[in-house]
Amino acid sequence: MNTEKVITHIVDWLKDYATNAKMNGFVIGISGGIDSAVTSTLCAKTGLDVLCLEMPIHQAENQVSRALNHISWLQKNYSNVDTKQVNLTTVFDSLVASFPKVESEEERFMALANTRARLRMTSLYYFAALEKYLVAGTGNKVEDFGVGFYTKYGDGGVDLSPIADLLKTEVYEIAKVLGINQDIQKAAPTDGLWGDNRTDEDQIGASYPELEWAMEQTEKGKSTTDFDNREKIVMEIYTRLNRANKHKMDPIPVCIIPAELKK
Repeated sequence: MNTEKVITHIVDWLKDYATNAKMNGFVIGISGGIDSAVTSTLCAKTGLDVLCLEMPIHQAENQVSRALNHISWLQKNYSNVDTKQVNLTTVFDSLVASFPKVESEEERFMALANTRARLRMTSLYYFAALEKYLVAGTGNKVEDFGVGFYTKYGDGGVDLSPIADLLKTEVYEIAKVLGINQDIQKAAPTDGLWGDNRTDEDQIGASYPELEWAMEQTEKGKSTTDFDNREKIVMEIYTRLNRANKHKMDPIPVCIIPAELKK
């Protein structure tokens, strides 16, 4: 990958899109992870306004510190970057308290994890409307179009996706050239929705390089029956998640009414 040229291409694309849309800049949630760090830096390089939101919800301390360190680094290097911290913990707790009780809390762990992401999306769009900003998405190619590893109408609710045509490994290549903080580059990827340190690999069962390999094999027409051992397991994981999450990747289904029924 010609990393320098890819960076220039994305920055120009972001600036042109915002200018043509007559928007003032971008708002982005900073998680302490590689994707939001790279995306926010690319947005900053446009010279347009960039608002970085740090939105903890029972967040692990190391995630918060990485996010704040990145924002501090951005502000030192780009005068167009502003920041706000919106602590959503009490909002989340209040919302959970208003929901009906369940027999076992484990029954709703996933629902509550997704609720965190949707609260953050709501906050991003609040500031976007207030300041006339675009919400910049942080999803990469294997997450958005491979295994659907994101929350529908949560971190998937954005105005534009600058790095969604880049594999995770390519995002890391860009991070090196941009000079993203080493603590972010070295941190294990996590969605930060659980209030602990579980990683994406813990949840998925495969690493991003493995998923990228499976995505490539699938595009070549290969299936699980073509492989053995670990490769077979990875293909099974990829295929299962890809099928299960098609509802995120495909357009919302519309019930088409036959013309004769409208007469």
